[in-house]
Amino acid sequence: MEGQAVYSDKGIGFAMLFSLLAIGGAAVLLVAPGQVTKAWGFALAMVAASIAVVGTQAYWG
Repeated sequence: MEGQAVYSDKGIGFAMLFSLLAIGGAAVLLVAPGQVTKAWGFALAMVAASIAVVGTQAYWG
């Protein structure tokens, strides 16, 4: 009995896109003038990094 394996490069795309969003969120965290804006930058960086990891594993698995 043979199994089929399908490989896709979507994992690389997810990683690159959401890594760039995470870097953008970290930049907002560093240069934003107010505490609330810094908090939103941190939230964006954490969520984007989490989605990058999960998306990569979902499409490469």
